[in-house]
Amino acid sequence: MDWFKTLAPMLGTALAGPLGGAAAAFIADKLGVQSKTIEAVSEVLNSGKLSPEQISAIKMAEIDFQKFLEQNKIDLAKLDVDNTKSAREMQIGTKSTTPAVLTYLITIGFFGILGLMMSDIYKASEPLLVMLGSLGTAWIACVNFWFGSSAGGQRKTEMLANSTPSR
Repeated sequence: MDWFKTLAPMLGTALAGPLGGAAAAFIADKLGVQSKTIEAVSEVLNSGKLSPEQISAIKMAEIDFQKFLEQNKIDLAKLDVDNTKSAREMQIGTKSTTPAVLTYLITIGFFGILGLMMSDIYKASEPLLVMLGSLGTAWIACVNFWFGSSAGGQRKTEMLANSTPSR
């Protein structure tokens, strides 16, 4: 759903994060989706059958969602950082080996399936591709947990690209 983050960046970010339910409700209201769940909204967005009116409605939902965030003083980037920070603090406090074991299993699974598919041992079937996509997403989350997010770097790059050079 990268295209959606381009169309509605705040809703796209929120839909995949801790405010997913709120973002789904905003989108569902504008698109007329009965069920205001992330799954129902994602299904409509991934259908590839959005009309121009629905795309305009999504842009309106983005504006309304931005107003909602401002009124309630919610910072999506801070929520993401706090979420990762609390997970790291929990891991340090409990000295649990579970995050490390899961990271190893996910890494082995992701690159193992990828390698098998590239070597033609397994043919790319739809369920295998879904599994690879899920493992890839989980692997990115693991890397983010251990090494941090590059969101700040991306934001800095955007700011530099939009700035006016001094003379």
